[in-house]
Amino acid sequence: MKMKRLFLLTLMFLPLAMMAQMRIATVNVQAIFNDMPETKAASEILDNASKQYEAEYKTMQDDFNEKYAAYQALAGNSNTPSTIIERRVRDIQDSNREIEAFLDNSQAELQKMKNDLEAPIYAKINEAIKKVGDKGGYTYIIDISTTPVVYMGPTAIDVTADVRKMLGI
Repeated sequence: MKMKRLFLLTLMFLPLAMMAQMRIATVNVQAIFNDMPETKAASEILDNASKQYEAEYKTMQDDFNEKYAAYQALAGNSNTPSTIIERRVRDIQDSNREIEAFLDNSQAELQKMKNDLEAPIYAKINEAIKKVGDKGGYTYIIDISTTPVVYMGPTAIDVTADVRKMLGI
C-alpha cells in the first residue's frame, strides 16, 4: 500500500519537476531583423532593382501609348486598309501581353531577390538565438513577432537584447 501511494505521488509530482527544469524565453526576431545593418543594405539593393523595373515599365507603357495613338489616327482615317489596321491591333495586343509578362516576371524576380538577400540575415539571427539559448540554458525561445502569445507574465524572460548584443547591434 505504501509503495502504491509513493508511486502515485511520484507520478503526480513528476510533471511539476519536469516543468521546473524547463526554461522558456521570448525574442522579437522582426525587431532584430529591422535593426541589422545587412537589412538596410538589402533594402537599398531591392529599392534600386525596383526603380529599374519601374523605369522599364514606364518605357514599355510609353511605347504602348504611342502605338495606340498611331492606331487611333489610322483607324479614324477611312482610307486606311483593313490589313494595316489589323496589324496595328495585333501589335498593340502583343505589346500589352509583353507588359503583363514583364510585370509578372519582375515581381517574381524581386521576390526571389528579397528571399535571397534576407536568408543569410535570418540565418545569422537564428545562429545568435541558438548561442543565447545554449548559454542561458533555455529549453525554448519563442519568436513573439510571429507566434501569437496569449499571455506573457511579468517573470517572462525576453532575450531580444541578448541576441542584439550577440550580433553587435
